[in-house]
Amino acid sequence: MLFSRSLRVNFLLKLIVAMATLVLITSFSLYLYIRYNSNAQLQAQMNKQATYLLSKYSNLKDTLPSKKDILKNTLGMDAEIKYAPFMHYRPSFFRTIKKEKKFYLQGFFPYNFRSQSYLVLTKDVTQNIYFENKLYRAIMILNAISLIVIIFYAFFLSKMLIRPIRYFSSKIAKMSEDKLAKLDLKQVPQEFKPLGNSINQLINKIENFIFYKKELFIGAAHELKTPLAVMKTKSQVTLIKRDKSIESLTKAIEQNVKSINNLNAIVESILTFGRAEGAQFEEAKEIDVVDYINEIINEFEIVAIKEEKFIIKRFYMKKFNLKIQPMLLRHIIQNLLQNALKFSPKKGRVVVSMFLCDNNLVIRVKDSGIGLPDGFDFFAPFKRGKESKGTGLGLFLAKSAADSINAPLNLKNRAKADGAVATVLIPIV
Repeated sequence: MLFSRSLRVNFLLKLIVAMATLVLITSFSLYLYIRYNSNAQLQAQMNKQATYLLSKYSNLKDTLPSKKDILKNTLGMDAEIKYAPFMHYRPSFFRTIKKEKKFYLQGFFPYNFRSQSYLVLTKDVTQNIYFENKLYRAIMILNAISLIVIIFYAFFLSKMLIRPIRYFSSKIAKMSEDKLAKLDLKQVPQEFKPLGNSINQLINKIENFIFYKKELFIGAAHELKTPLAVMKTKSQVTLIKRDKSIESLTKAIEQNVKSINNLNAIVESILTFGRAEGAQFEEAKEIDVVDYINEIINEFEIVAIKEEKFIIKRFYMKKFNLKIQPMLLRHIIQNLLQNALKFSPKKGRVVVSMFLCDNNLVIRVKDSGIGLPDGFDFFAPFKRGKESKGTGLGLFLAKSAADSINAPLNLKNRAKADGAVATVLIPIV
Protein backbone atom coordinates (compact mmCIF):
# COMPACT_ATOMS: atom_id res chain seq x y z
CA MET A 1 0.00 0.00 0.00
CA LEU A 2 2.84 2.40 0.88
CA PHE A 3 4.55 1.56 -2.41
CA SER A 4 1.33 2.23 -4.30
CA ARG A 5 0.79 5.56 -2.51
CA SER A 6 4.40 6.65 -3.11
CA LEU A 7 4.09 5.65 -6.77
CA ARG A 8 0.92 7.69 -7.12
CA VAL A 9 2.45 10.79 -5.46
CA ASN A 10 5.55 10.64 -7.67
CA PHE A 11 3.43 10.17 -10.78
CA LEU A 12 1.14 13.04 -9.72
CA LEU A 13 4.04 15.44 -9.15
CA LYS A 14 5.71 14.58 -12.44
CA LEU A 15 2.43 14.95 -14.32
CA ILE A 16 1.69 18.35 -12.72
CA VAL A 17 5.20 19.66 -13.43
CA ALA A 18 5.10 18.42 -17.04
CA MET A 19 1.66 19.83 -17.82
CA ALA A 20 2.31 23.12 -15.97
CA THR A 21 5.56 23.60 -17.89
CA LEU A 22 3.76 22.92 -21.16
CA VAL A 23 1.01 25.44 -20.34
CA LEU A 24 3.50 28.14 -19.31
CA ILE A 25 5.66 27.67 -22.40
CA THR A 26 2.62 27.69 -24.69
CA SER A 27 1.08 30.76 -23.03
CA PHE A 28 4.29 32.76 -22.99
CA SER A 29 5.02 31.83 -26.60
CA LEU A 30 1.51 33.00 -27.57
CA TYR A 31 2.03 36.31 -25.76
CA LEU A 32 5.40 36.89 -27.47
CA TYR A 33 3.88 35.99 -30.83
CA ILE A 34 1.01 38.50 -30.43
CA ARG A 35 3.38 41.23 -29.21
CA TYR A 36 5.85 40.61 -32.03
CA ASN A 37 3.11 40.73 -34.69
CA SER A 38 1.65 43.91 -33.21
CA ASN A 39 5.05 45.66 -33.27
CA ALA A 40 5.80 44.26 -36.72
CA GLN A 41 2.54 45.73 -38.08
CA LEU A 42 3.30 49.14 -36.56
CA GLN A 43 6.85 49.12 -37.94
CA ALA A 44 5.60 48.04 -41.38
CA GLN A 45 3.09 50.91 -41.31
CA MET A 46 5.84 53.38 -40.40
CA ASN A 47 8.11 52.04 -43.15
CA LYS A 48 5.33 52.48 -45.67
CA GLN A 49 4.57 56.03 -44.55
CA ALA A 50 8.25 57.00 -44.44
CA THR A 51 8.72 55.69 -47.98
CA TYR A 52 5.68 57.70 -49.07
CA LEU A 53 6.97 60.95 -47.53
CA LEU A 54 10.52 60.57 -48.82
CA SER A 55 9.32 59.87 -52.36
CA LYS A 56 6.55 62.53 -52.46
CA TYR A 57 8.48 65.52 -51.15
CA SER A 58 11.85 66.29 -52.65
CA ASN A 59 12.66 68.86 -49.97
CA LEU A 60 11.04 67.19 -46.98
CA LYS A 61 12.99 69.15 -44.37
CA ASP A 62 11.44 72.48 -45.49
CA THR A 63 8.01 70.98 -46.23
CA LEU A 64 7.39 69.22 -42.89
CA PRO A 65 6.91 72.33 -40.66
CA SER A 66 4.06 73.64 -42.82
CA LYS A 67 2.38 70.29 -43.23
CA LYS A 68 2.95 68.95 -39.72
CA ASP A 69 -0.69 69.19 -38.62
CA ILE A 70 -2.00 67.75 -41.89
CA LEU A 71 0.42 64.83 -41.65
CA LYS A 72 -0.54 64.35 -38.00
CA ASN A 73 -4.21 64.03 -38.94
CA THR A 74 -3.69 61.90 -42.06
CA LEU A 75 -0.87 59.63 -40.89
CA GLY A 76 -1.74 59.51 -37.20
CA MET A 77 1.82 60.28 -36.15
CA ASP A 78 4.31 63.12 -35.84
CA ALA A 79 6.99 63.58 -38.51
CA GLU A 80 10.18 65.64 -38.24
CA ILE A 81 13.77 65.75 -39.46
CA LYS A 82 16.28 65.25 -36.64
CA TYR A 83 20.02 65.19 -36.26
CA ALA A 84 20.80 61.69 -34.92
CA PRO A 85 24.56 60.98 -34.71
CA PHE A 86 23.92 58.00 -32.43
CA MET A 87 22.49 56.11 -35.42
CA HIS A 88 25.99 55.69 -36.92
CA TYR A 89 24.58 55.62 -40.44
CA ARG A 90 22.23 52.71 -39.78
CA PRO A 91 19.54 52.21 -42.47
CA SER A 92 16.59 52.31 -40.07
CA PHE A 93 15.88 51.96 -36.37
CA PHE A 94 12.87 51.60 -34.06
CA ARG A 95 12.57 52.27 -30.34
CA THR A 96 9.87 52.68 -27.72
CA ILE A 97 10.07 55.61 -25.32
CA LYS A 98 7.95 56.72 -22.37
CA LYS A 99 6.87 60.31 -21.70
CA GLU A 100 4.47 61.35 -18.95
CA LYS A 101 2.87 57.90 -18.59
CA LYS A 102 2.53 57.55 -22.33
CA PHE A 103 4.41 55.27 -24.68
CA TYR A 104 5.64 56.25 -28.14
CA LEU A 105 7.13 54.24 -30.94
CA GLN A 106 9.83 56.11 -32.86
CA GLY A 107 11.10 55.11 -36.26
CA PHE A 108 14.33 56.58 -37.67
CA PHE A 109 14.70 56.57 -41.46
CA PRO A 110 17.80 57.92 -43.30
CA TYR A 111 17.24 61.37 -44.82
CA ASN A 112 20.75 62.78 -45.32
CA PHE A 113 23.76 60.68 -44.40
CA ARG A 114 26.19 63.57 -44.74
CA SER A 115 24.39 65.68 -42.16
CA GLN A 116 23.45 62.56 -40.16
CA SER A 117 19.81 63.64 -40.27
CA TYR A 118 16.91 61.22 -40.17
CA LEU A 119 13.20 61.33 -40.78
CA VAL A 120 11.71 60.52 -37.38
CA LEU A 121 8.14 59.26 -37.19
CA THR A 122 6.62 59.14 -33.71
CA LYS A 123 3.37 57.32 -32.97
CA ASP A 124 1.47 57.11 -29.71
CA VAL A 125 1.29 53.39 -28.83
CA THR A 126 0.02 53.77 -25.27
CA GLN A 127 -3.17 51.85 -26.03
CA ASN A 128 -1.18 49.06 -27.67
CA ILE A 129 1.13 48.77 -24.64
CA TYR A 130 -1.85 48.77 -22.26
CA PHE A 131 -3.51 46.09 -24.36
CA GLU A 132 -0.35 43.96 -24.30
CA ASN A 133 -0.10 44.36 -20.51
CA LYS A 134 -3.75 43.39 -20.08
CA LEU A 135 -3.18 40.43 -22.36
CA TYR A 136 -0.17 39.40 -20.28
CA ARG A 137 -2.18 39.64 -17.04
CA ALA A 138 -5.04 37.71 -18.60
CA ILE A 139 -2.64 34.98 -19.69
CA MET A 140 -1.17 34.81 -16.17
CA ILE A 141 -4.66 34.51 -14.65
CA LEU A 142 -5.56 31.81 -17.17
CA ASN A 143 -2.33 30.01 -16.33
CA ALA A 144 -3.20 30.07 -12.64
CA ILE A 145 -6.68 28.70 -13.38
CA SER A 146 -5.16 26.12 -15.72
CA LEU A 147 -2.73 24.97 -13.03
CA ILE A 148 -5.61 24.43 -10.62
CA VAL A 149 -7.48 22.46 -13.27
CA ILE A 150 -4.30 20.49 -14.05
CA ILE A 151 -3.86 19.56 -10.39
CA PHE A 152 -7.42 18.21 -10.15
CA TYR A 153 -7.10 16.50 -13.52
CA ALA A 154 -3.76 14.96 -12.58
CA PHE A 155 -5.23 13.75 -9.28
CA PHE A 156 -8.11 11.93 -10.95
CA LEU A 157 -5.94 10.73 -13.85
CA SER A 158 -3.32 9.31 -11.51
CA LYS A 159 -6.05 7.59 -9.52
CA MET A 160 -7.42 6.05 -12.72
CA LEU A 161 -3.97 4.95 -13.94
CA ILE A 162 -2.78 3.57 -10.61
CA ARG A 163 -5.91 1.43 -10.10
CA PRO A 164 -4.87 -1.24 -12.68
CA ILE A 165 -1.34 -1.29 -11.25
CA ARG A 166 -2.78 -1.85 -7.77
CA TYR A 167 -4.91 -4.65 -9.18
CA PHE A 168 -1.88 -6.32 -10.80
CA SER A 169 0.18 -5.82 -7.65
CA SER A 170 -2.42 -7.30 -5.30
CA LYS A 171 -3.06 -10.33 -7.55
CA ILE A 172 0.63 -11.09 -7.99
CA ALA A 173 1.31 -10.63 -4.25
CA LYS A 174 -1.29 -13.31 -3.42
CA MET A 175 0.23 -15.83 -5.82
CA SER A 176 2.40 -18.72 -4.68
CA GLU A 177 3.86 -21.81 -6.33
CA ASP A 178 0.65 -23.72 -5.58
CA LYS A 179 -1.72 -20.86 -6.47
CA LEU A 180 -0.83 -19.52 -9.90
CA ALA A 181 -3.77 -18.06 -11.79
CA LYS A 182 -3.91 -15.83 -14.85
CA LEU A 183 -5.15 -12.27 -14.37
CA ASP A 184 -8.71 -11.47 -15.36
CA LEU A 185 -8.33 -8.62 -17.87
CA LYS A 186 -12.05 -7.87 -18.36
CA GLN A 187 -12.03 -5.07 -15.76
CA VAL A 188 -8.67 -3.66 -16.89
CA PRO A 189 -8.63 -0.55 -19.16
CA GLN A 190 -7.72 -1.18 -22.78
CA GLU A 191 -4.40 0.69 -22.40
CA PHE A 192 -3.25 -1.76 -19.71
CA LYS A 193 -4.26 -4.97 -21.48
CA PRO A 194 -0.87 -5.39 -23.27
CA LEU A 195 0.79 -5.24 -19.84
CA GLY A 196 -1.76 -7.73 -18.47
CA ASN A 197 -1.14 -10.06 -21.42
CA SER A 198 2.61 -9.91 -20.81
CA ILE A 199 2.10 -10.75 -17.12
CA ASN A 200 -0.17 -13.67 -18.06
CA GLN A 201 2.46 -14.97 -20.49
CA LEU A 202 5.03 -14.80 -17.71
CA ILE A 203 2.66 -16.65 -15.35
CA ASN A 204 2.15 -19.29 -18.04
CA LYS A 205 5.92 -19.75 -18.36
CA ILE A 206 6.29 -20.06 -14.60
CA GLU A 207 3.45 -22.60 -14.51
CA ASN A 208 5.13 -24.63 -17.22
CA PHE A 209 8.47 -24.42 -15.46
CA ILE A 210 7.02 -25.61 -12.13
CA PHE A 211 4.99 -28.38 -13.77
CA TYR A 212 7.86 -29.75 -15.84
CA LYS A 213 10.29 -29.31 -12.95
CA LYS A 214 8.11 -31.52 -10.73
CA GLU A 215 7.67 -34.05 -13.53
CA LEU A 216 11.41 -34.09 -14.11
CA PHE A 217 12.29 -34.47 -10.42
CA ILE A 218 9.86 -37.36 -9.96
CA GLY A 219 11.07 -39.08 -13.14
CA ALA A 220 14.73 -38.40 -12.30
CA ALA A 221 14.35 -39.86 -8.80
CA HIS A 222 12.75 -42.98 -10.26
CA GLU A 223 15.36 -43.35 -13.01
CA LEU A 224 18.31 -42.80 -10.68
CA LYS A 225 17.09 -45.43 -8.28
CA THR A 226 17.32 -48.22 -10.90
CA PRO A 227 21.07 -48.07 -11.72
CA LEU A 228 21.87 -47.44 -8.05
CA ALA A 229 19.85 -50.51 -7.05
CA VAL A 230 21.61 -52.58 -9.71
CA MET A 231 25.03 -51.43 -8.49
CA LYS A 232 24.14 -52.14 -4.88
CA THR A 233 22.71 -55.60 -5.60
CA LYS A 234 25.64 -56.62 -7.82
CA SER A 235 28.13 -55.44 -5.22
CA GLN A 236 26.33 -57.27 -2.39
CA VAL A 237 26.12 -60.52 -4.40
CA THR A 238 29.83 -60.32 -5.21
CA LEU A 239 30.70 -59.79 -1.55
CA ILE A 240 28.54 -62.74 -0.42
CA LYS A 241 30.12 -65.16 -2.87
CA ARG A 242 32.76 -67.38 -1.31
CA ASP A 243 34.61 -67.77 -4.57
CA LYS A 244 35.68 -64.22 -5.42
CA SER A 245 37.56 -64.92 -8.59
CA ILE A 246 39.04 -62.19 -10.76
CA GLU A 247 36.44 -63.01 -13.41
CA SER A 248 33.49 -62.47 -11.03
CA LEU A 249 35.02 -59.23 -9.71
CA THR A 250 35.61 -58.04 -13.26
CA LYS A 251 31.99 -58.71 -14.21
CA ALA A 252 30.78 -56.85 -11.09
CA ILE A 253 32.97 -53.83 -11.91
CA GLU A 254 31.86 -53.84 -15.57
CA GLN A 255 28.23 -53.93 -14.46
CA ASN A 256 28.83 -51.03 -12.07
CA VAL A 257 30.59 -49.03 -14.81
CA LYS A 258 27.60 -49.61 -17.08
CA SER A 259 25.26 -48.41 -14.33
CA ILE A 260 27.46 -45.34 -13.76
CA ASN A 261 27.29 -44.53 -17.48
CA ASN A 262 23.50 -44.70 -17.24
CA LEU A 263 23.63 -42.34 -14.26
CA ASN A 264 25.83 -39.93 -16.23
CA ALA A 265 23.41 -40.01 -19.15
CA ILE A 266 20.49 -39.18 -16.84
CA VAL A 267 22.42 -36.34 -15.15
CA GLU A 268 23.42 -34.93 -18.55
CA SER A 269 19.77 -35.02 -19.63
CA ILE A 270 18.76 -33.14 -16.49
CA LEU A 271 21.43 -30.50 -17.24
CA THR A 272 20.12 -30.24 -20.79
CA PHE A 273 16.64 -29.67 -19.41
CA GLY A 274 17.98 -26.92 -17.14
CA ARG A 275 19.59 -25.14 -20.08
CA ALA A 276 16.37 -25.46 -22.08
CA GLU A 277 14.34 -24.03 -19.21
CA GLY A 278 16.69 -21.05 -19.04
CA ALA A 279 15.86 -20.32 -22.70
CA GLN A 280 12.22 -19.74 -21.70
CA PHE A 281 13.19 -16.29 -20.43
CA GLU A 282 15.20 -15.40 -23.53
CA GLU A 283 14.17 -12.15 -25.21
CA ALA A 284 12.01 -12.64 -28.29
CA LYS A 285 13.60 -11.55 -31.57
CA GLU A 286 12.29 -11.11 -35.08
CA ILE A 287 13.91 -13.76 -37.28
CA ASP A 288 13.35 -15.34 -40.67
CA VAL A 289 12.05 -18.73 -39.48
CA VAL A 290 12.50 -20.29 -42.92
CA ASP A 291 16.21 -19.47 -42.95
CA TYR A 292 16.60 -20.38 -39.24
CA ILE A 293 15.00 -23.83 -39.60
CA ASN A 294 16.99 -24.42 -42.80
CA GLU A 295 20.19 -23.95 -40.78
CA ILE A 296 19.05 -26.49 -38.19
CA ILE A 297 18.14 -29.05 -40.88
CA ASN A 298 21.49 -28.54 -42.59
CA GLU A 299 23.21 -29.50 -39.33
CA PHE A 300 21.22 -32.75 -39.16
CA GLU A 301 21.75 -33.65 -42.82
CA ILE A 302 25.32 -34.73 -42.00
CA VAL A 303 23.97 -37.21 -39.43
CA ALA A 304 21.26 -38.37 -41.85
CA ILE A 305 23.76 -39.06 -44.66
CA LYS A 306 25.99 -40.98 -42.28
CA GLU A 307 23.03 -43.17 -41.27
CA GLU A 308 21.88 -43.51 -44.92
CA LYS A 309 18.67 -41.59 -44.32
CA PHE A 310 17.14 -38.62 -46.13
CA ILE A 311 15.69 -35.30 -44.92
CA ILE A 312 13.20 -33.75 -47.35
CA LYS A 313 12.10 -30.12 -47.01
CA ARG A 314 8.68 -28.92 -48.13
CA PHE A 315 8.50 -25.21 -47.32
CA TYR A 316 5.58 -23.31 -48.84
CA MET A 317 7.21 -19.90 -48.40
CA LYS A 318 10.67 -18.58 -49.23
CA LYS A 319 10.80 -16.11 -46.34
CA PHE A 320 8.71 -15.49 -43.23
CA ASN A 321 9.64 -13.12 -40.40
CA LEU A 322 8.32 -13.92 -36.93
CA LYS A 323 9.06 -12.55 -33.46
CA ILE A 324 9.97 -15.58 -31.35
CA GLN A 325 12.53 -16.89 -28.85
CA PRO A 326 15.11 -18.52 -31.15
CA MET A 327 16.55 -20.99 -28.61
CA LEU A 328 13.12 -22.40 -27.76
CA LEU A 329 12.36 -22.88 -31.45
CA ARG A 330 15.72 -24.63 -31.85
CA HIS A 331 14.95 -27.00 -28.93
CA ILE A 332 11.62 -27.95 -30.56
CA ILE A 333 12.98 -28.59 -34.07
CA GLN A 334 16.17 -30.31 -32.90
CA ASN A 335 14.38 -32.79 -30.65
CA LEU A 336 11.71 -33.57 -33.25
CA LEU A 337 14.40 -34.19 -35.91
CA GLN A 338 16.48 -36.31 -33.56
CA ASN A 339 13.44 -38.41 -32.70
CA ALA A 340 12.40 -38.79 -36.36
CA LEU A 341 15.89 -39.81 -37.51
CA LYS A 342 16.28 -42.22 -34.61
CA PHE A 343 13.17 -44.23 -35.49
CA SER A 344 13.44 -44.06 -39.30
CA PRO A 345 15.11 -47.12 -40.91
CA LYS A 346 17.98 -47.02 -43.40
CA LYS A 347 16.92 -45.47 -46.72
CA GLY A 348 14.04 -43.97 -44.73
CA ARG A 349 12.77 -40.42 -45.25
CA VAL A 350 12.13 -37.63 -42.75
CA VAL A 351 9.88 -34.96 -44.26
CA VAL A 352 9.87 -31.45 -42.74
CA SER A 353 6.93 -29.30 -43.89
CA MET A 354 6.19 -25.64 -43.11
CA PHE A 355 3.15 -23.58 -44.14
CA LEU A 356 0.60 -21.04 -42.85
CA CYS A 357 -2.86 -22.02 -41.68
CA ASP A 358 -5.47 -20.09 -39.61
CA ASN A 359 -3.03 -17.50 -38.21
CA ASN A 360 -0.57 -20.24 -37.28
CA LEU A 361 2.83 -21.21 -38.63
CA VAL A 362 2.53 -24.99 -38.99
CA ILE A 363 5.70 -27.12 -38.78
CA ARG A 364 5.41 -30.89 -39.37
CA VAL A 365 8.05 -33.55 -39.02
CA LYS A 366 7.16 -36.98 -40.48
CA ASP A 367 9.29 -40.08 -40.03
CA SER A 368 9.08 -43.50 -41.67
CA GLY A 369 9.56 -45.65 -38.58
CA ILE A 370 7.38 -48.25 -36.88
CA GLY A 371 4.93 -45.72 -35.48
CA LEU A 372 3.71 -45.09 -31.94
CA PRO A 373 2.30 -47.72 -29.57
CA ASP A 374 -1.19 -47.02 -28.24
CA GLY A 375 -1.64 -45.52 -24.79
CA PHE A 376 1.96 -44.36 -24.41
CA ASP A 377 2.74 -40.83 -23.14
CA PHE A 378 5.86 -39.88 -25.07
CA PHE A 379 5.86 -36.36 -23.61
CA ALA A 380 6.39 -37.58 -20.04
CA PRO A 381 10.02 -37.42 -18.82
CA PHE A 382 12.10 -40.62 -19.07
CA LYS A 383 9.41 -42.40 -21.11
CA ARG A 384 11.04 -44.49 -23.84
CA GLY A 385 9.84 -46.87 -26.49
CA LYS A 386 11.18 -50.41 -26.64
CA GLU A 387 13.49 -49.57 -29.53
CA SER A 388 14.82 -46.36 -27.97
CA LYS A 389 18.27 -46.19 -26.39
CA GLY A 390 18.01 -42.58 -25.17
CA THR A 391 17.04 -41.17 -21.79
CA GLY A 392 13.49 -40.29 -22.80
CA LEU A 393 13.82 -36.51 -22.42
CA GLY A 394 13.83 -35.40 -26.08
CA LEU A 395 10.08 -35.07 -26.60
CA PHE A 396 9.68 -33.88 -23.02
CA LEU A 397 12.05 -30.96 -23.76
CA ALA A 398 10.28 -30.23 -27.07
CA LYS A 399 6.88 -30.15 -25.32
CA SER A 400 8.22 -27.88 -22.57
CA ALA A 401 9.67 -25.43 -25.13
CA ALA A 402 6.46 -25.48 -27.23
CA ASP A 403 4.27 -24.76 -24.20
CA SER A 404 6.51 -21.80 -23.31
CA ILE A 405 5.69 -20.09 -26.62
CA ASN A 406 2.00 -21.14 -26.50
CA ALA A 407 2.51 -23.47 -29.46
CA PRO A 408 0.46 -26.70 -29.30
CA LEU A 409 2.56 -29.78 -30.07
CA ASN A 410 1.00 -33.14 -30.88
CA LEU A 411 2.37 -36.52 -31.96
CA LYS A 412 0.42 -39.23 -33.75
CA ASN A 413 0.75 -42.07 -36.25
CA ARG A 414 0.56 -41.31 -39.94
CA ALA A 415 -2.75 -42.27 -41.52
CA LYS A 416 -1.60 -43.70 -44.86
CA ALA A 417 1.99 -44.73 -44.22
CA ASP A 418 4.30 -46.17 -41.60
CA GLY A 419 5.76 -43.80 -39.06
CA ALA A 420 4.68 -40.92 -36.89
CA VAL A 421 4.06 -37.20 -37.47
CA ALA A 422 4.77 -34.38 -35.03
CA THR A 423 2.93 -31.09 -35.59
CA VAL A 424 3.70 -27.69 -34.01
CA LEU A 425 1.26 -24.74 -34.36
CA ILE A 426 3.10 -21.48 -33.67
CA PRO A 427 0.68 -18.52 -33.34
CA ILE A 428 1.61 -15.51 -35.49
CA VAL A 429 -0.89 -12.97 -34.05
